[in-house]
Formats: sequence, C-alpha cells, structure tokens
Amino acid sequence: MKRRIRVLGGGAWGLALAQVARDAGHDVAVWSRKAPDARLATDAEAVIVAVPAQAVRQVLEAVPLPKLAAVIISAKGIERGSGAFMHEVVRAVAPGHPALMLSGPSFAADVLAGKPTAVTMAAPDLAQANAWARDLSRPHFRIYGSDDITGVAIGGAMKNVLAIACGISDGRNLGDSARAALVTRSFAELSRFGRALGARPDTLMGLSGLGDLLLTSTSPQSRNYSAGYRIGRGATAAAAVSATTGTVEGAYTAQVAVDLARRHGIDMPIVAAVHAILDQGSSPEDEINRLLARPLKSET
Repeated sequence: MKRRIRVLGGGAWGLALAQVARDAGHDVAVWSRKAPDARLATDAEAVIVAVPAQAVRQVLEAVPLPKLAAVIISAKGIERGSGAFMHEVVRAVAPGHPALMLSGPSFAADVLAGKPTAVTMAAPDLAQANAWARDLSRPHFRIYGSDDITGVAIGGAMKNVLAIACGISDGRNLGDSARAALVTRSFAELSRFGRALGARPDTLMGLSGLGDLLLTSTSPQSRNYSAGYRIGRGATAAAAVSATTGTVEGAYTAQVAVDLARRHGIDMPIVAAVHAILDQGSSPEDEINRLLARPLKSET
C-alpha cells in the first residue's frame, strides 16, 4: 500500500531512508533545515525524523503534523537537560501521535549502495511496529519488528558513547585483544543500564543493541569511533569532535548517560571514563589507568 511519508532531515541518513521509502513504492518528500518548508508534512501518514538527537524536539515543534501521523525516530541519543530518550521526546512534543524507533547496525553509505542491512522497528504495539516494518522493508534493507521501544532506544543511544571508548583504544594502539575486551565490557555496561531502565535482555542482545555496538565500535565509518580515534591519537576532545564530519552523538550523550547511571545506581566505568575525557578534561592515559586499576571481581 502506497503511503505518504515525509523525511525530516536532509543529511546522509535522511536521504538514505528517503531512498528506501521511495524504493518501497511510497510517496516521499524530504524536509531539511536548509529548506524548512513547515507545510511539507501536513498530509503525512508518517514522518521519519532523521536529525541529530538534540534537534528532535526543535524540529517537531517547527513542523506541524496531521492528526495521528506516525513519528518514526531514527536519531540515537538522549536529550540533554530532560534526560529523555527520543520516543519520550515525541510523546512530550506530539502527544497523540504514535512514536516508533528505527535503529540498528547501519551506515547511510551502505544503505544507499544497496548493501544488505538489517535493523529494528520498535513501537509500544507490536502489530504497529510490524506493519511499518513491512511497509518500509526492501530485500537489501530488512526491518524486524519489536515492542520493546525502551530497549531499542537505549541500545541506540549508549552504543555511541561506548564506540568513542573503542576509538580511543585503537588510536592509542592498544591492540586487538584490548578492543575485544573493551567491546565485551561495554556490552556489559549497556546491558546493566538497559535492565535497570526496563529493557528486555533479548532486545539488548539483538540488532539495536549488540549488533549496533559491534558496528559502531569497530568501523572508521562510525563518527563516534572516528572521534575517539582522533582523541587516542592526541587530539583534544573538542578538536576531535569538530574534525569529524556530521554529528558525534556520543559526545552529547555521555554527560546525561552518566547522570542517569548515577541516579539509578548503575556501575558504568567505561561510560564515566568517556565523559571524563570529553567533558572534564581528563586524559585518555589517566582514564585507561583508572580502568585497569579497578578491583578484580567475577565476570557476571
């Protein structure tokens, strides 16, 4: 069935998702901040929000939506100030509109090139998630439905912070063994955080959790990994973020992630180390030494 879909965001990811929707046979138009036509979404059955996480609230406030139009968020982060995940921002700004999350291991360049990619579409109602997953899936862009929107949102947000840590490790030439240990312990932190906030373990083990962490933490295509790599090579945090093309979402999420972890009593030493480097002027050497000096304990 042909749908009227409007993509809010003219960056690489917004254009990639617009192409997916067009390939699926839908009526698609793209809104961008360079050409902000607020009337564009007035007839939409769904809007795909593909702007940086910290801009989601502003964009939704600026673009009027028709009654009951679905809002599919592809931004991955936690809003500074409110501590809200992206679907919670939708509920606050656009009450009455179904809030969905599209997340998983995916790079815009791979999607545009037609390379096989698999992601998750989450909504509070599984039937709704599956319906939009079917409507937007293509042979090379497989979408799996989920009703654990909290788990999908957490996986997408936290992996960005943890990927910065892996980039720093590689920038410091700590080796493949160190990277493997760091990714594994990063997933342990993501899992603790997710469980404390109500995410399901199977979601965290899936595409939007472990899958996205593995991709983002190991590829130079990842903005978060690349920024971390520059820090590991000696750049300041500010210089590394500014030198990275596009938004380094983890740089905006680290502070609020640490705040949420403290509020809920969750031990997240890697996230805390990234926050210390990004926001408190600590050095990678000091934070690496601090992590290696932590008391030994059982793994699980």
